[in-house]
Amino acid sequence: MELNNLIDVMKEDIIKATQEIIKIKSVEGEAKPGMPFGEGVNKALENALGVAKELGFHTVNLDGYVGYAEYGQGEDYVLALGHLDVVPEGDGWLYPAYGAEIHEGKMYGRGTTDDKGPIMAALFGLKAIKDANLTLSKRVRILFGTNEETGSKELEHYLEKEKPPVAGFTPDADYPIINGEKGITIFNIVKDFEIKDKGENYIKYIKGGQAANMVPDYCEAGIISTKAESIVRALRVFVKDDENSKLSIVVNKNLVIIKSKGESAHGSLPELGRNAIMQLLAFIGTLDLVDNDISEFIKFVNKNIGMEIHGESFGVCLEDENSGKMSFNVGTMDMDRKSATMTLNLRYPVTSKLEDMMNPFNNKIEGTGIRVEKFVHQEPLYFSPDSPIIKSLQKVYTEQTGNEAKLVSIGGGTYAKEMPNIVAFGPMFPGEPDTIHKQNEYITIDNLIKNAKIYAHALYELAK
Repeated sequence: MELNNLIDVMKEDIIKATQEIIKIKSVEGEAKPGMPFGEGVNKALENALGVAKELGFHTVNLDGYVGYAEYGQGEDYVLALGHLDVVPEGDGWLYPAYGAEIHEGKMYGRGTTDDKGPIMAALFGLKAIKDANLTLSKRVRILFGTNEETGSKELEHYLEKEKPPVAGFTPDADYPIINGEKGITIFNIVKDFEIKDKGENYIKYIKGGQAANMVPDYCEAGIISTKAESIVRALRVFVKDDENSKLSIVVNKNLVIIKSKGESAHGSLPELGRNAIMQLLAFIGTLDLVDNDISEFIKFVNKNIGMEIHGESFGVCLEDENSGKMSFNVGTMDMDRKSATMTLNLRYPVTSKLEDMMNPFNNKIEGTGIRVEKFVHQEPLYFSPDSPIIKSLQKVYTEQTGNEAKLVSIGGGTYAKEMPNIVAFGPMFPGEPDTIHKQNEYITIDNLIKNAKIYAHALYELAK
């Protein structure tokens, strides 16, 4: 427990260093010479490297993209990889978002948990190893990333210049250990329409959603109709039959605007939200409209997607024991008289392959005039329970917490997908409230110190 005692001695230094870096607003900004992600992010990088230098480590700044602190000798190195960039703070904070104020044992601020607090904890964990003079067979690096929230472009630069680590972790998810991350796809399905005689009832537009990886909480449609009353009546019946639907209607002469309210959630967890786009399309599908092309498209997505979140009717509902069912999220929709574009975010199980999902998907849309565009894909990540990295981290977690180190698979993606031989490990403990990306993000002082102890032992275990 020598490492733990050394960390307890450094407790005030860890708190102070974390507070200083939280006070820097490091949201991605305009690129400047030597500052690819803007001034705020660069200031945070220089701050972290300054702390590392004061602690006696060799430090390197790689062209403003990343920086690292290094300790020890050896051909190979192990890595703790965290990020200093943060998402925008938003509104509704109890305490200043960049104040790093401590109230009732909690330090509040953007980045306290995601990810400045945990990477500072790892840095001081390495300082404890240095002070204890423990023998290592490998070098240890603490890598300060700068672009995790908006693309991880800095790691491409790093891997062009440096060889990858042989083992390591990113303190940017949950405990016990994330050994699986689902494959992630984002793409559009697009259909062009033939503009025929408009007739008396037709859809002028449908628009909703903000991003592919969010369950949309709002969508609206504009319908030109000489029979507005019949649409109003149909809506009353629909809402009465489905009490969960939140739909409202505004009539302005012959323009009928239908508003659909859903509930937002992360695209990896669509079960936590309610999809406003699909809710609206379910209702529109009950109307008698003259647009054959448009009606066919709406009929297709209602029949094959509807309010489902696992792709059952689409024929793509993959599942495995490690990560459960795939998730199917309709993120945005933009439709007018000429075409419809729907953005999908599909995340498939860790032991599946992309073609297991896309072959049946493409079969389903064959002959419908629907095409796939702007396809983006990230392979799944999976570490076997027998992997030496997994075994080492399980041992450390159990010894330090007294709890079983169960393996977890997630639908989200971390740095582990961008850097070889890395798994996500902490900093969130099971059952604790998740404030990441939310207002009033905080880390408890107890957890900050507990993380430093776990990360010290993890780095030693991997590098000894």
